[in-house]
Amino acid sequence: MSLLEVRKYPDPVLNTRAEPVGEITPEIKALIEDMFETMYRNRGIGLAANQVGVAKRVIVLDIPEEDEEGDQRYEGRERKPIALINPEIVEESGSIKYEEGCLSVPGINAGVQRSASVRLKALDGDGRPVEISAEGLLAIALQHEIDHIDGILFIERLSWLKRDYIKRKLKKTHEEAPEGNFL
Repeated sequence: MSLLEVRKYPDPVLNTRAEPVGEITPEIKALIEDMFETMYRNRGIGLAANQVGVAKRVIVLDIPEEDEEGDQRYEGRERKPIALINPEIVEESGSIKYEEGCLSVPGINAGVQRSASVRLKALDGDGRPVEISAEGLLAIALQHEIDHIDGILFIERLSWLKRDYIKRKLKKTHEEAPEGNFL
């Protein structure tokens, strides 16, 4: 397994609509393993292939459990990682606003309006068809990662005023970074 570079805004690959995966090759399986390693190393709960520079419709997730108060917890839980190839949302319902962040937009969090529940179809990491119905954090994370492979960052789901403020802030941070650093 290899640790991959997480691309940061304004890298153009983040605004690229990813291509469908036609065949589950050893390279796709290796990409999935590398994406999990990269996601865990960066303390993320989801990652899309274009976030690591690969314009393929592949996402990985590992969502923490929630306790009775709705707080996330990682300690003492069994890992349930999910790899999805060519995911497609086929049904959405309800509405929820959730404070999101992103490995490709570090240091920025904002409330994003999403569907409260979703149903999607995809292939698992071995190429078998799967259908997932989700709500809560899993539904939000699935929508966030599918947005990535559609070339959409979460900041593009904000009001123009908030989005403009964040983009100016990110641009300033990028300009102030030492030469050779990307954001």
